[in-house]
Amino acid sequence: MSPAVQGVSPIAGALRLTPGAPPPMGLTSTRQDWAARVGQGVPLASLPGLMASLFNLCSHAHRACSQLALAAAVPDLQAAPTEVGERLRRETALEHVRRIGLDWPRLLVDSAPQLSARGVSALAALHPAPTPAQTPTQAVPDPWPALRGWLQHELLDMPPADWLAAWQSDGPDWLSTWSRRHAAQGVAALVAVAQRSGDGFAPLSPLNALRPHAEPAWLGQLGDRLAGEPTLTLRPQWQGACAHTGSWTRLAAPPGDLPLSPWALLGSRIAELLRLALDGGEAWLHWGAISTGPHRGLAWVEMARGLLVHQIEVDPLSQRVLACRVVAPTDWNFHPEGEVAQRLAQIDPDLPQAEMARRVNLLVAAFDPCVPFTVERLAAARPQRQVVGHA
Repeated sequence: MSPAVQGVSPIAGALRLTPGAPPPMGLTSTRQDWAARVGQGVPLASLPGLMASLFNLCSHAHRACSQLALAAAVPDLQAAPTEVGERLRRETALEHVRRIGLDWPRLLVDSAPQLSARGVSALAALHPAPTPAQTPTQAVPDPWPALRGWLQHELLDMPPADWLAAWQSDGPDWLSTWSRRHAAQGVAALVAVAQRSGDGFAPLSPLNALRPHAEPAWLGQLGDRLAGEPTLTLRPQWQGACAHTGSWTRLAAPPGDLPLSPWALLGSRIAELLRLALDGGEAWLHWGAISTGPHRGLAWVEMARGLLVHQIEVDPLSQRVLACRVVAPTDWNFHPEGEVAQRLAQIDPDLPQAEMARRVNLLVAAFDPCVPFTVERLAAARPQRQVVGHA
């Protein structure tokens, strides 16, 4: 299968997963720190667009995070972006719909990507850009009623608020009940198949949940480490350990959301999509920025794959970037010794190919890397199967 991925730049790199191999041998990455290389020396006004094009799969989040970091570094030269919360809400919901509608059918049951006509309408409604017929002063249409209709009739087969209330009460038990009850159709069938065929992994530890943005002092510590350790961007650790990040590590998450198995993380993604679509969804995702030194700003946004961090140092005289450091969710979750690597090591390398693929694909669907991946047999000299990371 072709390694090309629609929407992913060839310079984004790729992952190689080797089930049964102990960390750090079971997960290798060709991702490089392009932000540090291409960001240094560029004019301040050009950096957000450059980051958006460099990380084009999550361009909205990178653009906003870059703008926020610049405004924290030199507030007299760069104004903070506006409407960050609503744009982040729309784009995060849009990404969840894409992954559920396009990736899950292929990864969880190895079928062709599919998305209902109503789902396509939901995608169109969520897109924040005005249409050519609109003037710059016209408001972007409210997408949430259309999305709620799609959620009820196509995704859940029940009112979104009822599904979310049951998830908040019973978590993975509710996900299992719902998927079995509706296993004859749609996304529920995918979730049910994934539970039967691949959910043998240990739950995540709440102690390793990535939440440095919970305390300003923690953000300062992260900023100091990013400034002093250039390699931290590609192999990040938090408080001396690998960490995990995603829709289950939000600051707004209710107590008790963890621990979750990788299979239950599928439910966490559905739950977040519902939270964003329902009334009050604009308050769910957190974002912000602080100054972490002279002319140095650190910004964070909670986006679809987890916590994104940008730290930028600038020269106010030349109005150019001195240093640009980016840590993306993929770098945390797919650390060579991180959560995915630990679970890859637990997979029996002698499993039949189809069974191994189901277990690996469940991990990928749950932790959702922003780059393509290959799967290699432990004793093989070359990859046996290529899997496209995103549609």
